[in-house]
Amino acid sequence: MNQLSRNGIHAFDFLLGHWHVENRRLRKRLQDNHEWETFDAIQHNQALPAGIGNYDDFVAGNWRPGFVGMSLRLFNPQTGLWSIYWLDNQNAGLSAAGILLPPVVGQFENGVGVFECEDELDGKPIRVRYTWSDLQPDSARWEQAMSPDQGKTWEMNWRMLFRRAT
Repeated sequence: MNQLSRNGIHAFDFLLGHWHVENRRLRKRLQDNHEWETFDAIQHNQALPAGIGNYDDFVAGNWRPGFVGMSLRLFNPQTGLWSIYWLDNQNAGLSAAGILLPPVVGQFENGVGVFECEDELDGKPIRVRYTWSDLQPDSARWEQAMSPDQGKTWEMNWRMLFRRAT
């Protein structure tokens, strides 16, 4: 995949299809916790009509039976930025008032995608960052990090290694 296909509206084309996902996730976030859980998941990514983005399902039955997550990625051709929403069957990605929670927003540069937003954890303001890297036709890496101090320090708390399913 050339660099141009990782920019703009085609930035996430690499992710289309079926994947096996190896997860490593901190049990507690921003609490100086060092206890990791590992689990496998499957994911299927599909394009949305007219190239406006894509979505995937995230099923990790051995981790949390019945849990289903979903990422919705939307491309804004006016800004050239992507917005990524996380939804799941625990809260549907909605606030208590029924409003869609804020997306991480960003783009790819030099083969690495960085997407950030302001959020809350346990009622405290935090910054969230998703990073996509090591993009290959049959593999990719995703990480989530959080910052309690407006991006001065970061704690990586979830890593996914993607391997294309055959």
